[in-house]
Amino acid sequence: MSTVHPEPASVPTVDPLAPARLGPITLRNRVIKSATFEGASPDALVSDRLIDFHVRVGEGGVGMTTVAYLAVAPEGRTEKDQIYWRPEALDGLRRLTDAVHATGAKVSAQIGHAGPVANSRSNGLPSLAPSARPNPLSMSIDRKASEDDIRRIIAAHGEATRYAREVGFDAVEVHLGHNYLASSFLSPKVNRRKDRWGGSLANRAEFARRILAAVAEAADGEIAVLAKMNMADGVSGGFWLDESLPFAKMLESDGHLDALELTGGSSLLNPMYLFRGDVPLREMAETQIPILQLGMKMFGNFVFQHYPYEPLYFLEYARQFRDELDLPLVLLGGITDLDGMQVAMREGFEFVAMARALLREPDLIAQIQRDRDTRSLCIHCNRCAASIFTGTRCPLVVESHS
Repeated sequence: MSTVHPEPASVPTVDPLAPARLGPITLRNRVIKSATFEGASPDALVSDRLIDFHVRVGEGGVGMTTVAYLAVAPEGRTEKDQIYWRPEALDGLRRLTDAVHATGAKVSAQIGHAGPVANSRSNGLPSLAPSARPNPLSMSIDRKASEDDIRRIIAAHGEATRYAREVGFDAVEVHLGHNYLASSFLSPKVNRRKDRWGGSLANRAEFARRILAAVAEAADGEIAVLAKMNMADGVSGGFWLDESLPFAKMLESDGHLDALELTGGSSLLNPMYLFRGDVPLREMAETQIPILQLGMKMFGNFVFQHYPYEPLYFLEYARQFRDELDLPLVLLGGITDLDGMQVAMREGFEFVAMARALLREPDLIAQIQRDRDTRSLCIHCNRCAASIFTGTRCPLVVESHS
């Protein structure tokens, strides 16, 4: 049963399907395809399959689609076939942006560094973290990021933004969530440093703030700058609202962002906090090497916690950010129909982000434009999450056509 959310009387009605301004660009509507790693970039380069993935979403009516995830450094990939910014990747990325623009949609590049979420075994490069720590994904130890690493990675975000402008992206989205590197610096659970990058929130926030400053300088007002940040990591001792709200205020005062997308959960420590719904343990285990398959079968129920799905599941947290900030905000989590979009608009959010529902039906927005009573076919089984390394898709769609 859908949750009823009262309409705040002071907020004017906004049509989520009408054009909207996002920094220096205009979207044809307020719906953004959220970043989901597509699993379609062999040799860390753009493929026709990756282009088709985003063209389908563009043709399906979204205002902007987000290409995920474009690493700013080779060791910052979650795995070896993920695209990282370098000259060899640019021609393919230009083909991708041109193809999306032909559908009438805008296209954003999600940029960042995976840090402790990177698989060093796959990448063949040591993974980085704020502090040295065991990495169960690669069965190795994450290396503590040095001062040189930190300076290099900040600069690499600026360089990635310049590349994004060069190849025609309309926006960049800086990944500050899910315990990727910038997010792991924010987390008091993961960041145990005793130097100027650890300890107080101000110290732990400095890395992310410098990244955004470098990105904004490189964007130079020509493309939109967004960031995706955790409201809560979903783990005891991690980043929670008592710190994420003050951090968001820091970002607003810095003035480097055109919009902030609000998320939660940890790809490192509690991934299902983001997804909600079913936990497809068997399907996820099948994507791992044998020793990790065994570990997931034995301990998966402890590692992958279950959170029941409900519409607009991040709204209660996100509402607190809306109350405190003037910065445009993107609401994510459990938005699958026009009713949910309208609730978000009434609550004062400028944009909504959708992911799983658009994997099931890339043309969902066009359907809603034709019939505003349309409901998504997504059942929140999360089996799509198990497909990310073999081509992200809704397995139910594949099975229905077999």
